[in-house]
Amino acid sequence: MSASHLAQGKEAPYYYVPAESVHPVRASMSLLFALLGAALWINNYTVGFWLFIVGILSLFVVLYGWFGDAIRESESGINSQRVDHSYRWSMAWFIFSEVMFFAAFFGSLWYAREVTTPWLSNLDHQNLLWPNFSGTWPNLGPAGVVPEFKTVGPFWLPTINTALLLTSGLTLTISHHALRASHRGKAIFWLAATVILGFTFVACQAYEYHHAYQDLNLRFDSGAYGALFYMLTGFHGFHVILGATFLTVILFRLIRGHFSADHHFGFEGAAWYWHFVDVVWLGLYLFVYWF
Repeated sequence: MSASHLAQGKEAPYYYVPAESVHPVRASMSLLFALLGAALWINNYTVGFWLFIVGILSLFVVLYGWFGDAIRESESGINSQRVDHSYRWSMAWFIFSEVMFFAAFFGSLWYAREVTTPWLSNLDHQNLLWPNFSGTWPNLGPAGVVPEFKTVGPFWLPTINTALLLTSGLTLTISHHALRASHRGKAIFWLAATVILGFTFVACQAYEYHHAYQDLNLRFDSGAYGALFYMLTGFHGFHVILGATFLTVILFRLIRGHFSADHHFGFEGAAWYWHFVDVVWLGLYLFVYWF
């Protein structure tokens, strides 16, 4: 590593290891309170709701301090290229874990549609167990105990949401290229547009859920279809909220001048996550709403 490079303050000549921190312990305690509160809450204990709220708020406070420390470490120039590689590999493995998470639910959808439903409607089952079960997807269950419901089609909200997410991926890419070209104002503008598109997607999906519950009678207990619909789209919506929050933090950091053309992994990590969210939605749009 050249002396001139070090003199610019961009990179330290070693692998920085942070000092011992209390953040992991505090985060663990916050999660414990949140999970304990949720367990008590769903079992109708009044204290459970408040314990859950305290745990979640405490976790937000811990994460604010924890990420703040990481940002200060990065901006003070003590992170070397080796640390940068560690961040990139960590983010890559985190996204891979998210890929496998969604793969499990997509696999459940495929298994319910292509294996279980035809199997329950074959000749043996019709003669012995479920004589009136046709085996179409979606269905009210072989015993017919699921209340009547309607499915959510691709028009128009899911299609609008698809356009919103695809457009947000484009605006984020434009912002990234602008940052790499040192056009900070342009990068800020297009990143702000990405954040707005992301939260607009969340608002549209909230309206879609309201419509599904009130008008279509589609609920979480509406058989395999209802459970898988809300698990897949709900967890994706949660990831959109997280991704939009990441990008909001990155936007404020960009406004404060925290990134340069050759030093902006925080931006890149959030962008990787957002593009992953886009790809997952395309799968949902095709296999949940269309097929």
